[in-house]
Amino acid sequence: MPTTPASFEIDDQSGLPATRLRRAITGPLLFLFILGDVLGAGIYALTGVLASEVGGVMWASLLIALALALLTAGSYAELVTKYPRAGGAAVFAERAFGRPVVSFLIGFCMLAAGVTSAAGLSLAFAGEYLQEFVPVPAWITAPLFLILVALLNARGIRESLRSNAVMTVIELTGLLIVIVAGAVLLGGGGGDPARLTEFPDGTIPGLALLGGAIIAFYSFVGFEVSANVAEEMRNPRRDYPRALFGALATAGVVYVLVAVAAGVATPPSELAGSTAPLLDVVEATGFGIPSWLFSAIALVAVANGALLTMIMTSRLAYGMSEQRLLPGSLSRVLPQRRTPWVAIIATTAVAIVLTLIGDLALLAETVVLLLLVVFISTNVSVLVLRRERVEHEHFRVWTPVPVLGILSCVLLMTQQAPRVWLTAGILLAIGALLHLGARVAARRRPAPSDDDARR
Repeated sequence: MPTTPASFEIDDQSGLPATRLRRAITGPLLFLFILGDVLGAGIYALTGVLASEVGGVMWASLLIALALALLTAGSYAELVTKYPRAGGAAVFAERAFGRPVVSFLIGFCMLAAGVTSAAGLSLAFAGEYLQEFVPVPAWITAPLFLILVALLNARGIRESLRSNAVMTVIELTGLLIVIVAGAVLLGGGGGDPARLTEFPDGTIPGLALLGGAIIAFYSFVGFEVSANVAEEMRNPRRDYPRALFGALATAGVVYVLVAVAAGVATPPSELAGSTAPLLDVVEATGFGIPSWLFSAIALVAVANGALLTMIMTSRLAYGMSEQRLLPGSLSRVLPQRRTPWVAIIATTAVAIVLTLIGDLALLAETVVLLLLVVFISTNVSVLVLRRERVEHEHFRVWTPVPVLGILSCVLLMTQQAPRVWLTAGILLAIGALLHLGARVAARRRPAPSDDDARR
């Protein structure tokens, strides 16, 4: 099939596609960005859910989930280095399928998942961990927390990622405490290593591992966020694949070691009913870490996840606006800071509304299904766009990898409950209506001039 070069306006200094955003993200910052978003806050609560599903064999489900995540990560590595544009999966879908409605719905899935996740994280921040220090109602704390995150986001990508670097180190330290505590217990002849091969009574091992992998997959979600800051990477072609695969591998090793420490130190039946499972693990080892200190670390983990998620949603809204899929005002940037301030305000406002609605449990479950739709689109896009050449070198994934990525996503989707499918369907229907409105607005809005595009 003949190929045609993709059209990009190239910046003479960097040799990369021109952008109005500041290229301030270095390789190390990008690695910490992805690692911080993947580690997130999930593992601090996920261990108990995994224990109820697979018992002490949590480590195996985590390895399966890591393998599934790496499949789709390969597609992201190729597309981000080939098309380093803000907007991520929505931009890839637009280039691959040439249908604005498809691109909009993929972007809408990302936006819905991101904003909902941020709202959930803000409620988690305002919950039991914060109550350890300050007894303030969640309906007050959660919106204030999101406003503070928005201010840091608007200040600049470099400042946000420096904060992320510090918080990632702190949340990683908390997980290392669990690992070291488990190792000390095991080295002293304590714990029970036999639990690491024991499944819950009455379960079928194969099905239990699959169910655990589906749960564990959520703990690796977050790497896709990095695609939305592609225009702010200094050298995406070199840095992105290294940072992406390095961060996922690092998170996988840490998760497996945490699961091993948890299985050795605490009976899975006790972890299954815990709302603070890792704190229970540390206390069971007798390692002597104060509960308030671990609560503080958990708060940092939650805050970091919220910051990175809101960076993603604002950049995604900006990118979709640049593609004329959302109102043009969302692409406005601060003159000095060069951050998308209107997109930041809009996504933060929606997240605040969600925190005030009430129970977000069902929407949180829907996040996973929405992201699986995005992942399928990305894996298909990388195959479709093989026919299109670009002038710069880029990462290329082995062809069977995106095919396996599609199959893995379909497998995970078949395990979702009917109510989750219904909720996702309603959200996508709302997205379709919003797209119709965006199309009407786009027809009335003149196309940007070359001068505007360079600003």
